Amino acid sequence: MLRRLVVSMVCATALWQGAPVVAQETAQETALLAGGCFWCVESDFRRVQGVLGVTVGFAGGELENPSYDTVVRGGTGHLEAALVTYDPAHVSYAQILHLFMRSIDPLDDGGQFCDRGAHYTTAVFASEAQMPAARAALERASAALGQPVVTALRPLARFWPAEDFHQGYAYSDSIVITRFGPIPKRTAYRRYRETCGRDARVEELWGEDAPFVSR
Repeated sequence: MLRRLVVSMVCATALWQGAPVVAQETAQETALLAGGCFWCVESDFRRVQGVLGVTVGFAGGELENPSYDTVVRGGTGHLEAALVTYDPAHVSYAQILHLFMRSIDPLDDGGQFCDRGAHYTTAVFASEAQMPAARAALERASAALGQPVVTALRPLARFWPAEDFHQGYAYSDSIVITRFGPIPKRTAYRRYRETCGRDARVEELWGEDAPFVSR
């Protein structure tokens, strides 16, 4: 009741002063990134200031509304991908790409870390307006590593969200059955990431420039 009263008073004051009442909305833009395991990409970018949300799913294939099981079996043309929604007033597309390239192994054309197969390969899906920044990010990564990166630069493709089971996996307390026994998803994720060697390889490649490696 008090909140409604305050809002009414503010609106009334604005109208009395002749000022239009305009709802303040946060500007939002998106980056569509394929960096191997989409749980990892989500976990990394949810830590970035200015990122408003991350949805995991698939992009790049012809099959409509693919399931996780269908994609991992291969043949759909889709990559595991993450749609990063961010506020450009706090973080730029170029900064998102800088962080992304230094959170993957862009020299691996067969997958990422322990995850092998075409659906785990890396790519940046860019709109026409994003293409120059994306191309520059790949060129800078190549220069930093002293060799060409194999991360693909692809036109923006339709993004298909994965099942709810995969969303927020690294943060969930829901119990899953694993080879370690029944444990929370967040615990299963941490063990998977460590045994897969993601952070070890990223640190080997990027050293102090690896933004998401715990030291």
